[in-house]
Amino acid sequence: MSEENTTRIYTVNLSKAWDTPKYRRTDRVINIIKEFTQRHMQTNKVKLDQDLNRHIWSRGKTNPPRKIRLRMIKEDDDTVIVSSFIEEKAPQLEPEESVTEESIVTTESKDSQKE
Repeated sequence: MSEENTTRIYTVNLSKAWDTPKYRRTDRVINIIKEFTQRHMQTNKVKLDQDLNRHIWSRGKTNPPRKIRLRMIKEDDDTVIVSSFIEEKAPQLEPEESVTEESIVTTESKDSQKE
């Protein structure tokens, strides 16, 4: 990527699609994403990634997602490529074992011996 390329990540609310008839909802979602991209990236050249398109259409024409995370990459020629954004989760570190079953059993047995 050169210095001209800019990448932005947005969460887009798609609930306006539910104002349209059921048989046009997913078409409206595509238009909402394109309009949002044009407004925020200041360009008319918008391309949707094939995986994003499949994700939107995966639940059919009448039941698109309510909101979606998008990654928008503006290239040198003012073309914006929109793809779905998937966060990579950092591996969780396991907390140190403060109390184990063995230590509980050992302390209980010592308490019972004192009595």
